[in-house]
Amino acid sequence: MTFLDYISGVPAYLEREWSDLLELSFEHLLVVFVTIVLATVIALGLGLATYRNRSGARTVLTVTGTFLTIPSFALFGLFIPIFGLGAVPTVVALVLYALLPIARNTITGLRSVDPAVVESAQGMGLSRRQRLLRVELPLAWPVIMAGIRVSTLMIVGIAAIAAIVNGPGLGGPIFQGLSAIGTQRGFNLAFSGTLFVATLALLLDGVLAVVSRLTTSKGL
Repeated sequence: MTFLDYISGVPAYLEREWSDLLELSFEHLLVVFVTIVLATVIALGLGLATYRNRSGARTVLTVTGTFLTIPSFALFGLFIPIFGLGAVPTVVALVLYALLPIARNTITGLRSVDPAVVESAQGMGLSRRQRLLRVELPLAWPVIMAGIRVSTLMIVGIAAIAAIVNGPGLGGPIFQGLSAIGTQRGFNLAFSGTLFVATLALLLDGVLAVVSRLTTSKGL
């Protein structure tokens, strides 16, 4: 069979399995959402705590960067004895992968704020906390949001690999399809799972682009 022969059978499969794929897509979306919320809280905290301290920031970036060097199969597998199978090891592993872009952009964004602006705010009597919340964070926000978008796109793809620990989402049909590759059913499963993952990634990136525009101070 040629690629065209395989692809011609996909529309009928999608029509037949549409509801199941939508349910898996919702599970995938929920895992990504929980992961990005947790990763954003943790990475923002790390960035805010260390952006003024070069050695501290370097340590944060080194540690979070190390997580990305661990093969996903290995990292998911390492958490099985601790958390078992399912959503918990999936979310824990994905949070570790999502930290670096957000932490790096938080540190970079805060450091890129013009010192003259911060000094002006200080001269107006704003406390350090007020300067951070009312001046530095709003100015750094577009850079931080860019990191969140990068992490989100990355996590959408990696979340599919969580099927090896029985994680929720679209990884199930992809792995089932790969195990039956060379057959029409296998192609249908792998192609449809991949298609829905890519679609989710595009939709989420579009949503985050809108959120970034709406939450960025006017004039930036």
